[in-house]
Amino acid sequence: MTAFPVIPVAEPDLGPLEEQYVLEAMRSGWVSSIGAFIDRFEKQFAELCGVKHCVALSNGTVALHVALLARGVGPGDEVIVPDLTFVATAAAVFHAGATPVLVDVDPKTFALDVELTKQALTDKTRAIIPVHLYGVPAPMTALRDAVAGRDIFILEDAAEAHGARVDGKRAGGLGDAAAFSFYGNKLLTTGEGGCITTDDAALAKRIRFLKDHAMSPERRYFHPEVGFNYRMTNLQAALGCAQIERFEGMFARKLAILAEYRDAFRGTDIELNATPPGSEPACWLVTALLPGEWTRERQTAMVSTLRRDHGVDVRPFFVPVHEMPPYAQLRFVKNEGPARSVSEEAAVRGICLPSSNKLTSAEISRVVHAVKSAL
Repeated sequence: MTAFPVIPVAEPDLGPLEEQYVLEAMRSGWVSSIGAFIDRFEKQFAELCGVKHCVALSNGTVALHVALLARGVGPGDEVIVPDLTFVATAAAVFHAGATPVLVDVDPKTFALDVELTKQALTDKTRAIIPVHLYGVPAPMTALRDAVAGRDIFILEDAAEAHGARVDGKRAGGLGDAAAFSFYGNKLLTTGEGGCITTDDAALAKRIRFLKDHAMSPERRYFHPEVGFNYRMTNLQAALGCAQIERFEGMFARKLAILAEYRDAFRGTDIELNATPPGSEPACWLVTALLPGEWTRERQTAMVSTLRRDHGVDVRPFFVPVHEMPPYAQLRFVKNEGPARSVSEEAAVRGICLPSSNKLTSAEISRVVHAVKSAL
């Protein structure tokens, strides 16, 4: 066993401002889903993303769900999602009553493969959910071009991409709407929490209605439809407001950590986070695609060795959606020929390295040495 303290994969970047704002919210007495910090958070986050509307919600999964419902996606409809993503992307489609169609990903960016997405389109396709996986933007322009002239809702899953840009425009304003998560390990956190951003005023209004039990704005406690309790609390929003005020510094620190990793791994065959042309990715987690032949068993052994012998907590990539029992019977669009799909290959070769803003240069060196030794 290592004598070193374990270096975690991620931890929240919290400071005195977060404490100050949360105490303000607590002392105001407005600790639930009404309060000044909620309006403030929505306004500030919309400005951060360069959009007109932000609707604060209880988490990123319900953000995906209620956005689909608000756009009228439901039973009989198909929604294209990448096969390599956190499972919530596909689960939200099921929650809406629609059917996910899984599409393989690009081997460099791990985002939706545009040509395969075109093959996946049918008369039933109502929406596409491009995921900016690990902070690397999906090819939004190409995806929009692929569905030009069709009534297909493009909903960004930007849960991991706070602050990322494509051609100068930030994630959250690249599609018809975008879903964010503010879970504790994200670049910007409210503990739990999420939101939808959009320039569509009617869509934002519909989401606000559905998220609050579908209560009539004209008659209190009258509910003309079945709604949801998908509200963010004022305490969470207070934490989020502090995070937004500190965001640019936190975002830059993440990129500096990635740059240190790049320097340390220079000369190896290890591939770190991609930077597609015209994009400025966020660095949610530093990802490493390992060289050589890999299996799930070898990857599991690698992860275990790094933690046990080196005190370095790394995580495997997400499991491809099609490999999990509830999704195994779904249509999966991939290139024919290779023994493994791109998502399968990436999932067994990929690990996420410690990426906390609190990392020191000495700890980064320790991580890199541990990975090289374990390989």
